[in-house]
Amino acid sequence: MRIGIDIDDTTMITVKSMLKYADIYDVEVLGKSGINGNMGLIQNRYYLKALYGWNQEEKMDFFNKYYKNVLEECEFMPGAIDVIKKLKNEGNEIYFITARLIGIQNCDTETITKKSLQVIPYDKLILHTPDKLKASKENNIDVFIEDSYDTCKELTENGIKSYLMTSKMNENIETGEIERVHNWTEVYEKLKDFSKISNK
Repeated sequence: MRIGIDIDDTTMITVKSMLKYADIYDVEVLGKSGINGNMGLIQNRYYLKALYGWNQEEKMDFFNKYYKNVLEECEFMPGAIDVIKKLKNEGNEIYFITARLIGIQNCDTETITKKSLQVIPYDKLILHTPDKLKASKENNIDVFIEDSYDTCKELTENGIKSYLMTSKMNENIETGEIERVHNWTEVYEKLKDFSKISNK
């Protein structure tokens, strides 16, 4: 199988460092009150505007000031390294497809990301890809692991099986036909089942 995998809040825990620095920026730079409490209802990756009410200029100023810190402090989700290694060793192809931003001041996103992923064998890293359906089709992805409900829905509607990685951002969303996974042990079990079905 060719497996597409998102990075932020799917392979690595990004929301923890993102909200840490977003609160610092919101309070200390903008003089506001911090997070507004809409956790659990974010369907896609554009959650900073929803949680803090920032405009585009404020959001980009935040990234220029803190994005490097956010990416460098990300930790792997429990089990992610072992499961991805196992999937690769079983003959699957691993494609990390992420919307991580490039061109941010003082932040070499590609270098930081590659350094983080050096502990995992993979076939390809595709950065700054807001259109994951297009990237998936171009790389013949069979199945995708992702934390954005909107992305999972789009992939599924276009014939690419997807699994929604549960996070604090999406835990209260009704997913309908989109199957959830709560950890990397479940990811492995779901992918094994999907492989059996698709190979019949």
